[in-house]
Amino acid sequence: MKKSILIALTMVLCYGIARAQSTSSSVQMKEISAKNYTTFKVSDKVTIYAVALKNQYHLEVAGHLFIPNNMDRKTRNPAIIVGHPMGAVKEQSADVYASNMAERGFITLAIDLSFWGESGGKPRNAVLPDMYAEDFSAAVDFLGTRSFVDRNNIGVIGVCGSGSFVISAAKIDPRMKAIATVSMYDMGSASRNALNHSQTLEQRKKNQSEAAEQRYVEFSGGETKYTGGTTHTLNENTDPIQREFYEFYRTPRGEYTPKGGSSKTTTHPTLSSNTKFNNFYPFNDIETISPRPMLFITGDRAHSREFSEDAYKRAGQPKELVIIPNAGHVDLYDKTDLIPFDKLETFFVKHLKEKR
Repeated sequence: MKKSILIALTMVLCYGIARAQSTSSSVQMKEISAKNYTTFKVSDKVTIYAVALKNQYHLEVAGHLFIPNNMDRKTRNPAIIVGHPMGAVKEQSADVYASNMAERGFITLAIDLSFWGESGGKPRNAVLPDMYAEDFSAAVDFLGTRSFVDRNNIGVIGVCGSGSFVISAAKIDPRMKAIATVSMYDMGSASRNALNHSQTLEQRKKNQSEAAEQRYVEFSGGETKYTGGTTHTLNENTDPIQREFYEFYRTPRGEYTPKGGSSKTTTHPTLSSNTKFNNFYPFNDIETISPRPMLFITGDRAHSREFSEDAYKRAGQPKELVIIPNAGHVDLYDKTDLIPFDKLETFFVKHLKEKR
């Protein structure tokens, strides 16, 4: 009897040690240089690390962690997570925001959403909005367990599609203490209704039928098809919104193909998964995020302005809507002369730093 109890205790102890080792090894940090990246710049006052962590479903989430060089790592400091536009990767606008906010004294973490960039998940470019939201909570898990981060003062910034993902995440994760969105897309409404509710129910059902039929093809081992995203060529019939995205994603200004990826598929989600956005309603219950503060930033010429205004209308207090003059949707991805970094700094200083 005593021998069996001893064996059982030994097994429990070994399991606990193995689990601890597994948890520890699931997080990786490596200092890197930003010199090889052309889509964003990093001050010599900031150090950047490549980070790899696991989300709750054991998919690897890749990120870039920015830490100000003058920050005292022996104390706990506020931090901000940054999410990229739908179809993008961290090396584009997310790193622009993360690097600039780090220069202003914040620890920042720009992540690749699951199925995109250097993060895990197959098929590549798959759409799964609940998993995207989970990635932001996983980023909080990571930051909140760093000795130099104050887990009670972690904020988030979502650019474009990630604006709706951070709202979805924050509704059920109260550890996100301050939420900001920039050029936000409600990916659910955009998929169901298109911009300005220009898509009919019949068109939506047609898209859903095509996606459903494509599932048979892929289940049988057929070729993966992609949809949406940014066009690869321009002609006289290219609409202004596609031209706006083209100028960023298909030119040296913002073009980036992650390692192991293909320039032919960047920005394009898979056809068979894209309709999952039709079941995504990030603004439902947005008022329950209150009293945590929310900041919505959009351009006065942004084609996506309707989404920020809708979210602002529905959100509880405290909330603020900031409309940037002479700014379109994509302008706020990377044009640092238009991005209101002073406003973002003030917002996060007030709601993260001053609360310490």
